[in-house]
Amino acid sequence: MPELPEVETIKNDLAAKIKGKEISDVKILWRGALNISAKKFVQLIKNAKILNISRRAKILILTLSNNYSLFVHLKMTGQLLYESVIKNYSSFAKATADKKLRIIIKNPLYKYTRVIFFFTDKSILAFNDLRKFGYVKIIPQSKVQNFINSEKFGPEPLDKDFTLEKFKEILKKYPRRRIKQDLMDPAAIAGIGNIYADEICFYAKAKPTKQINNLTTKQTELLFKGIKKILSRAIELRGSSIENYVDAGGRKGDYVKELKVYGRENEKCFRCKGKIKRVKLGGRSSYFCPHCQK
Repeated sequence: MPELPEVETIKNDLAAKIKGKEISDVKILWRGALNISAKKFVQLIKNAKILNISRRAKILILTLSNNYSLFVHLKMTGQLLYESVIKNYSSFAKATADKKLRIIIKNPLYKYTRVIFFFTDKSILAFNDLRKFGYVKIIPQSKVQNFINSEKFGPEPLDKDFTLEKFKEILKKYPRRRIKQDLMDPAAIAGIGNIYADEICFYAKAKPTKQINNLTTKQTELLFKGIKKILSRAIELRGSSIENYVDAGGRKGDYVKELKVYGRENEKCFRCKGKIKRVKLGGRSSYFCPHCQK
């Protein structure tokens, strides 16, 4: 699942590529991605301009000129791909099947395209989703804040007001929780998922299954520092491409090369040369070094 660094990367890409563009048409290839009827969705979107692109947790928010906003959640396998030049634009605009899209655009990434936005300059933005868990919702701007509040997101970990003291307050709420579970709870801290939670725990030398009330003062400080450092570095390297994630240009992220534990079961620990282990926690795989994470 794309986490904060991946979604932030896509947000930054799209802000540079589609901000200010006018939507000339929308093609719906899977109605299930929407929160209203396809016909109504197209009616509301056509001729609107994209005024701004922002992010809250793992959700992208596209503010439109018609008093509506688009909320895009990539969930597990979603992608947003931008194409600036479509040689066969007229044929592409008429295409109605995924197979046709792949043939016209000559890119296998479009095998699972669900929604396509067409811009007046003949560029496009495609929402792809292999497993169909993601969504593209249109929300009246008067209800945007209510929608965000309903998700009950915790603070953004890279905001300036996310301080060590704030982090300690969050940890105190559920002292018997496993630390990784708290890191991944969007109501506690927004945007951290399985990959970066493992990496943050490794940075702090804390086992992901360790109860919060058993953390040392040093581990708590390192967890906070690790959140800031690892997420910032992952954004700098444009995210981690482990399965389906690509940026808005279809390129893979480079942070995979810096992963210390995630996906490295039975490999040597970079810090102590011990063997990385994998356990199940909350139904998800957790990777850690039992020798240097306590």
